[in-house]
Amino acid sequence: MQMPEIQIAPSILSADFAALGADCERMQRAGAEMLHLDVMDGHFVPNISFGPPVIQSLRPRNRMFFDVHLMIEHPLRYLEAFAKAGAEGITFHLECADDASETLAAIEALGLKRAVALKPATPAEAVYPYLDRVDMVLVMTVEPGFGGQSFMADMLPKIAAIRAEAPGLAIQVDGGISEKTAPQVASAGANVLVAGSALFSQADYTAAVAGLRAAAQAGQRAQ
Repeated sequence: MQMPEIQIAPSILSADFAALGADCERMQRAGAEMLHLDVMDGHFVPNISFGPPVIQSLRPRNRMFFDVHLMIEHPLRYLEAFAKAGAEGITFHLECADDASETLAAIEALGLKRAVALKPATPAEAVYPYLDRVDMVLVMTVEPGFGGQSFMADMLPKIAAIRAEAPGLAIQVDGGISEKTAPQVASAGANVLVAGSALFSQADYTAAVAGLRAAAQAGQRAQ
């Protein structure tokens, strides 16, 4: 089976917010394909991050794909605002309060890429009815809401199950991703790796991105 190419998505929650634009530009020059933007509302998850104005301020300075992960209770209310701010792809959680089909239709109507996310407790089967309507599935490998958590290896069978159902689909993982865990998730079938501290904590972003990519590619080859 030909696997989709590995893509690296730095999560800005681990960036230096006092120099956010410059930090993200460095990740672009380092070769990362996506910028992962975690939006939290303090209701769906017990934390608050940022909203459309931060994304809008970054957009003119960055050419990476803007991958907006909405960890919010009512994504439907805010889709247009995030689209106007510069989002290119929207990921929302199946566990949110809004209807999944309606939310997918609204994202499509805005001309954005569509993705759904699963919390650790949500089984792979929950996303199967939507696989023909999404561009990507995000499997959370930690509980959403806070950075710096330990990788949950028991999510690997979930990744593998979704990959078996959708061989050509982009599968993203978020949580505890590093050069140590990248081979595991890539071997299971993930190809889009979100990483925060594993990238932004390094002095050399280019080496960090290349190292994470190489580790994931080694996992793909070991399948």
